Amino acid sequence: MNASLNPAPALIGSDAEALEIANALAEVFRAGSAQRDRERLLPHAELELFSRSGLWAISVPKAFGGAGVSSVTLARVIARIAQADGSLGQIPQNHFYALEVLRINGNVEQQRRLYGEVLQGVRFGNALAELGTKTSQDRTTRLIADGENFRIDGRKFYATGALYAQRIPTLAVDEQGIGHLAFVPRHAPGLEIIDDWSGFGQRTTGSGSVLLQQVPVAAADVVPFQASFERPTTVGPFAQLLHAAIDIGIARAAYEDTLSFVRNSSRPWIDSGVDKASDDPLTLKAIGRLAIHLHAAEALLERAGEHLDRAQAAPDAASVAAASIAVAEARAIGTEASLALSSKLLELAGSRGTLAEHNLDRHWRNARTHTLHDPVRWKYHAVGNYYLNDALPPRRGTI
Repeated sequence: MNASLNPAPALIGSDAEALEIANALAEVFRAGSAQRDRERLLPHAELELFSRSGLWAISVPKAFGGAGVSSVTLARVIARIAQADGSLGQIPQNHFYALEVLRINGNVEQQRRLYGEVLQGVRFGNALAELGTKTSQDRTTRLIADGENFRIDGRKFYATGALYAQRIPTLAVDEQGIGHLAFVPRHAPGLEIIDDWSGFGQRTTGSGSVLLQQVPVAAADVVPFQASFERPTTVGPFAQLLHAAIDIGIARAAYEDTLSFVRNSSRPWIDSGVDKASDDPLTLKAIGRLAIHLHAAEALLERAGEHLDRAQAAPDAASVAAASIAVAEARAIGTEASLALSSKLLELAGSRGTLAEHNLDRHWRNARTHTLHDPVRWKYHAVGNYYLNDALPPRRGTI
């Protein structure tokens, strides 16, 4: 598999095929990941390869020509790509999120048209979050009626993937304060994407600003958004499952690099009477703890995907709550695992691990940056409240 693929995306037909292609792509992406992070080389060529592989269309329902893969498979795909390159694993997260909103709230005509674009290789970015609002749920970007259509005014940040997308799904509120998701074409007049993301991790995600100044948008490109949380739907746990997959993919990458580094180290860092670092009892204990933590996180990610699949098939208050809690558990342990594994890698590698040619610190920077996406402490609260008090978690995109 190489960058000279036919411009027409492949059509993936099954979960097994999606996983096979993800594994092949991950090997390609892994080769240059350290350099891309070190030099902030934006992955335009890699994203073209990613798109042409057909993986960006695997959640399109079978009724509209897609593979309609399970949530379990989608999480595995994202985790595998994130293992190869944390930024590349995060870039499609909001693309799939927008497709889930479209599946739940879009009308048949919107679904047929927008799913069709995705099958042809169109990538969706996002313009959801804002800076400077009182809470993370507040939005000041306005959807303004303009005859039969609309205009959008506002400024967004953390717009992961917008830099590489052909459409920018934008969250805006109408005159009644109701939120909608507008699938804005990338080159719409008044739309500006600003590459001002300067985070020390996830450096090539393109998570900068989107400026919208009286941007025209057709009514047919506007899908209800707030309605996703006014009834039991899987929009929230779906988003969080993919975030958990990103963290756990980064954790797996740190684990594999830890094993490689220790195996190739001649002596332990403290004189313990052994000649190889891989025979040092303290190192063995550390590796054992890391392996258990990682395997637990991966198992909870799969369990969460299974819960989400059941909720998508039969959404109600109970099934959606169970999915949200299962995903929150995976997200919580994924946060712990990615931070623990990436930190221990640096500890065991010593100062050599921070050398530019190794760039092993990128795993910790990526994990620390991405795990700050939403507060994991509230996930523990929601999980405890669910099991102890039978309290259903709130319906929002962060749980």
